[in-house]
Amino acid sequence: MGAHPKQKISNSRRGSRRAHQALTARQFSRCPTCRSLVPQHRVCPVCGEYGGEEILVTEEAAVRKYR
Repeated sequence: MGAHPKQKISNSRRGSRRAHQALTARQFSRCPTCRSLVPQHRVCPVCGEYGGEEILVTEEAAVRKYR
């Protein structure tokens, strides 16, 4: 036999326990180079920069570099 509760958990007690389980929306910021929306603390997928340094070599960045 499995475990069974000895008493009912009230709605408010159950809700208080679950109060911290809500999902939050992702935070976005503007890339200082290309001004596109980027998730915070991530490399920009458009220009490939993070913190003012080029991390990823994207097609757009390669075209800019060799002009």
